[in-house]
Amino acid sequence: MRKILLIEDDVVLRENTSELLELSNYEVTSASNGKIGVQLAQKIVPDIIVCDIMMPELDGYGVLEALTKNEVTKHIPFIFLSAKTERSDVRKGMDLGADDYITKPFNEDELISAIESRLAKASILKDRREINEAIEEEEEDIRSLNDLKNYFEDNGETFIFLKDASIYKEGNNSNYIYLINSGLIKCHKLDQQGKQLTTALYKEDDLFGYTSFSQNLAYQESATAIQKTELVGLSKKTLTGVLNKNHKVTLELIELLTEDLAVVKDQLLQMAYSSVSKKTAKTILMFAEKLNRKPEDQIKISRNDLASVAGIATETLIRTMSSFKKQGLIEIEGRTIRILDLEKLKEIS
Repeated sequence: MRKILLIEDDVVLRENTSELLELSNYEVTSASNGKIGVQLAQKIVPDIIVCDIMMPELDGYGVLEALTKNEVTKHIPFIFLSAKTERSDVRKGMDLGADDYITKPFNEDELISAIESRLAKASILKDRREINEAIEEEEEDIRSLNDLKNYFEDNGETFIFLKDASIYKEGNNSNYIYLINSGLIKCHKLDQQGKQLTTALYKEDDLFGYTSFSQNLAYQESATAIQKTELVGLSKKTLTGVLNKNHKVTLELIELLTEDLAVVKDQLLQMAYSSVSKKTAKTILMFAEKLNRKPEDQIKISRNDLASVAGIATETLIRTMSSFKKQGLIEIEGRTIRILDLEKLKEIS
């Protein structure tokens, strides 16, 4: 049963209106003046308030002003009930936030209709507030890059890629940003001679696939699974909406992009100026870091992938690795490599 608070100083009108509303299946609480009305409103929190204007202690304008300042009562629908019919009086009441204004004398249908329509409107607005509050609460929870990754898990689409499967190719529409749940991804480009250059490696818990969050740019490189990989993809549109409302996370993502650019620059410098031994050692260490919890654990990787990341010919890589093996730096068995002398390999890189 809906609760109505009736604030009216005229005893006869108050009793008659209360009876009318009770016969229409409302639970009615009445107050004889504005001061009592404010106290009752804060205590019982009615579904709607019908209030006279001219009253002792506190008039209707004062009641409305007091209730709108209170978080508990500010959204309660408020209908003025008064013999004052001047346009300025009506305007003042509406400017203060009243939902409706009924002049005396009134009939039963007029009052009930006004109450029903205001209750319906209040219900709709309440639903909207609750939805907005839920969205704001969800967005407030995204305060760090880790929170963003949790958002991926809760809202993204899961993809499974087998070894050597293509996630996307250079020139494809960049619809998704990806989070790696498990596995290893290489991003790569082809030069003018058709030689593959690996531009980045991504492991578990890494984000990749971002080109632009504000423009519909195609992927600038290709991505391939080096081993069986599980990804969570979030649409770029969804992620952009999250970032627009979470500036701290946006800054963290910018830092991540900056780090990626620094890695690419280092890789280009290495390719341009480093010796073959340094390139090979650095690449082995890079894969060991991406694939293993401990660098000394064995890694299983194709020579082509190693050569692509190092930026050297596969034959040159194989010769250099054979030299490392003779020096006792690594152990090789088929595609499996184990680092035997981590410190020396670091010195070379």
